[in-house]
Amino acid sequence: MSKARKDDYQQMDKTDPDVAKRVRGEVSRLQRRVPMLDGRHYLARFENVIVAYLNTNRDAEYHPAMVSLCAPFIYVLDEEWDAYYCFEHVMQALDEFYTMNTVKECVAKFMTLFRYTLPELQVSCNYFEEEEVNIHEWITSWLQYMLSREMKFDDLIRLWDAYFAMPDFLEFHPFVCLAILFNFRESLEDLEQSEIRTMLLCLPNMRIERVLVEAHNLRHESMERQLSEDGGYL
Repeated sequence: MSKARKDDYQQMDKTDPDVAKRVRGEVSRLQRRVPMLDGRHYLARFENVIVAYLNTNRDAEYHPAMVSLCAPFIYVLDEEWDAYYCFEHVMQALDEFYTMNTVKECVAKFMTLFRYTLPELQVSCNYFEEEEVNIHEWITSWLQYMLSREMKFDDLIRLWDAYFAMPDFLEFHPFVCLAILFNFRESLEDLEQSEIRTMLLCLPNMRIERVLVEAHNLRHESMERQLSEDGGYL
């Protein structure tokens, strides 16, 4: 099976000068943020994997976030074809999830959870409004791109390692976002508008194990509350 997949990948069309140029530009920006990805060999792998994916999935369009979504696989996996199939799996999972649940609907559900289902986060939510921080600006990216653009790279790898052991990681992901906000709520309340935005778009290092435990607890509490109220956010 692995040999067949390798052969299939090797036969894929990996040429598209326009997309390759755009990928190179985004990888260059990523490499400045993540020095461990520096190197021409990484650049070539990003180009090959993303162009092959787009040439194979003609309905898909290039987006700069593809680079950050691809990055953990490019870094962790030795074989380029392995990185391709993992990237393809994530892209297909995201496409399926956001076809069934539009991004707008997911953000609305998250905001309901943020504002009402977990009262302990209400103070932070009110504070964002007082500081005129546009919650939708960052939470859309957090949800849609699985924190790949905002989280420190080593934290992202640990988080995704846990995700891919789950059957429903995209359903679980909003609770991770809530756990992150809960962990940083005091720090956020000490900041002003521009500082809050900067922190939310470039998250500090965190203890991923602790975040995961709190996310599981938040999800469990939410499900219990939903059962007691006979409705709500799953």
